[in-house]
Order: sequence, then C-alpha cells, then structure tokens
Amino acid sequence: MTTSAMVSNDATALGILAVILGFVFYTSSSTHPFWQKFYKYIPALLLCYFLPSLLNTFGVIDGHASQLYFVASRYLLPACLVLLILSVDLKAILSLGPKAVIMFLTGTLGIVIGGPIALLSVSMIDPSLLGGNGPDAVWRGMTTLAGSWIGGGANQAAMKEIYDVGGEIFSVMVTVDVIVANIWMAVLLFMASKAKEIDARTGADTTAIEALKEKVEKYHAENSRIPTLRDIMLIVAVGFGVTGFAHFAADFLGPFFEANYPWTEDYSLTSKFFWLVVIVTTIGLGLSFSPVRHLEASGASKIASAFLYILVATIGLHMDVSKVMDTPIYFLIGIVWMLVHAGLMLLVAKLIKAPLFYMAVGSQANVGGAASAPVVAAAFHPALAPVGVLLAVFGYALGTYMAWLCGQLLQIVAA
Repeated sequence: MTTSAMVSNDATALGILAVILGFVFYTSSSTHPFWQKFYKYIPALLLCYFLPSLLNTFGVIDGHASQLYFVASRYLLPACLVLLILSVDLKAILSLGPKAVIMFLTGTLGIVIGGPIALLSVSMIDPSLLGGNGPDAVWRGMTTLAGSWIGGGANQAAMKEIYDVGGEIFSVMVTVDVIVANIWMAVLLFMASKAKEIDARTGADTTAIEALKEKVEKYHAENSRIPTLRDIMLIVAVGFGVTGFAHFAADFLGPFFEANYPWTEDYSLTSKFFWLVVIVTTIGLGLSFSPVRHLEASGASKIASAFLYILVATIGLHMDVSKVMDTPIYFLIGIVWMLVHAGLMLLVAKLIKAPLFYMAVGSQANVGGAASAPVVAAAFHPALAPVGVLLAVFGYALGTYMAWLCGQLLQIVAA
C-alpha cells in the first residue's frame, strides 16, 4: 500500500514505538522531581496511547497502512491473555472471603449494565447516538470500553476485533477510557486515605484484612524468584504454543459456524477472532489448575505486560488526536457509565458492610486492571498490592465473556 507517511517500513515503525515505550517507562519510574510531578497528573498508560497517536496524526507513520497492529493483535494479544490468566488462583480469590468476591462481581455487573443505561440516558440529549450498524456505530465503540473496564487492554483489543470497531469511534473511546478511569482512580485513592473513618461509619469488619496482609507477604516471600533463561523460554513456549493451537482451532470453528449456522453471526460465533480469544482464555483458565501456573513466579505476567504495551502502542497508531475533542458527548457517556458502576458498588458495600478495601480494589480490578489495581491496594498497605493483581487477573479471565455480553445488550439498546 502506498503512503505519504515519512516512515513506511514497519521494522522502523516498531523501533520507534519500542523507543517511545522505553522512554515512558524509564521516566515514569524516575526519581527526578520533574518527572514525578509530571506523572502525578499524566498517567503513563495515556502516554503509551497518545505519543504513537501523534505519529499518525502528523503523518510520521500511517497507522492504517502499517501491519503492526495486525501482528500484535493476532500473535501478541492471545499470548498475553494466556500468560495473564494462567496465574489466576481461584482458591486464593475465594479465601479472600465472600465479600471481596461479591464486590468484584458487583463491579463487573455495574459495567455490564452501566453501558446500556448510559447509552439510553445520554441518547435523550442526543438521539443520534442510537441506531447505526457501521464500524463507527457508538454501541460498537462502547464494547471496547466494556472490555477495558472489566478486564484490561487485552480485552479491549479483543472487543475491537470481535465487534469490528471502526478506528474513529475507537480513538474517542480510548481517550474516554483513560481519562474517566483515572478520575475514578483518583477518587478511590482519596477514599483510601479516609479508610478507617469510612469503615468505622459503615461498621465493616476489617480483621480479615490484617490476616490477609500476613498471608500475602508469606506467599510472595516463598514463591517469587529471578527467572532463568529456561523459565523465560517456557513462558514463551506456553504463550505462543497455546496461541498457535487457538489459531488452528479458530480457523476451523469460524468457517464451520458460518457455513452451517449463519444465524450465529449475531453472537460473533462466525468470527475467527472470537474463537481465538475464547480458546486462549479457556485454556489459560485450565492451565491455572496445573503446575504451569507456577510460571507466574518467574514473571509470566511481566512478559505478558510487555506484549500488551506493544499492542497498546500499535493501537495508538490508529488514533487521530485532532478528532477526539470533536465529540464531547462521548465523555458524558463515560461519566454516566462510571457513575452507575460506582453507585452500585457503594450501595452493595453499604448493604453487606464490606470494608472499603474490598470495594476500592474490587472496582479498580475491573476498571483499571492489573496496571492500577495494585496501586489502589497498596494505598491501604504495600503488602496488599498483589491482591489487586490477583483480582485484576481474575478480571482478565471474565473480561472477554462479560464484555461480549455487554456488547450484546448495547446492540439491543441501540437497535
């Protein structure tokens, strides 16, 4: 494909993206006062989307002509999902107590029903938000928001492909995602600073939290280790091995349903990518009950996160920043959506007298994922940060299924 962009070689483009990611991660962990102040207000994740989008906006790289996103979404994304999900410890999650799981699932439910409620509510102001079945239909873009707010970036990308979301609506929803989610995270961090007063007012029992701190500290002291080359190669083998099998199976299942059950197209069953994501998610859950899950101690999720951020950067290449602020109505959708989620979380927390920790981390494990859930958890106590990761990884497992369900509800509402 011919392009007028300055850089048309994908190898060069990948190198530029890698340098950008390295710069963001280096500066975000810097102790220099300027960078500490800068990242206090500007989330690192936003820069991972935003800086590549500038390359597309100003014609340095043509994101639509590049094949980087296709490669990242078909190879790195499935491997990323497998490596994130294989560390799910369902027993450990249940041992947190029913209230922790109830709050997490309440957060998930809040996102699933919040999307359709937000779309219906805001459509009273702008009826043009409803209807439309093209790639840039509002409901399609909202499915990617559901994927991100239930699971994370990988699930967001999965919804983008499953529902064939157009680049224009997706670029808007990515920005809505990051801005609204970070505003809510700031609210949660503020609430965490008032945790004792809030728990005392609601009458929540926090004794389980103290026991949890000791258990988490002991587990990580006994299991984490510096990975060897053997560990890394096994992680790569599992990630790409499962990805290869999933592609093999999806190449059969998608055409099979399309030829024999064409009506299932409405449920995405004719999509190869749908089967690709479902298969890797299901196998990842299965592996979490096997010895393979111990690869997490060697850093499986860190390698998965590296894949994820490369994917995030390639998604950024599809964004056109100049069009984002043309449609502020979408930010209103995001705010209403988050208010439904937050309102349901606060209501259930009050009814069952759940500690604020469970509410805050349960919410952030949905909305922020593994990147920010441990930040909120650590605001209560540094030893609790892994609990945020644990619930967030559970969110990765649920994200594909529940975001797909939210997408179906959005499609019904928009019809």
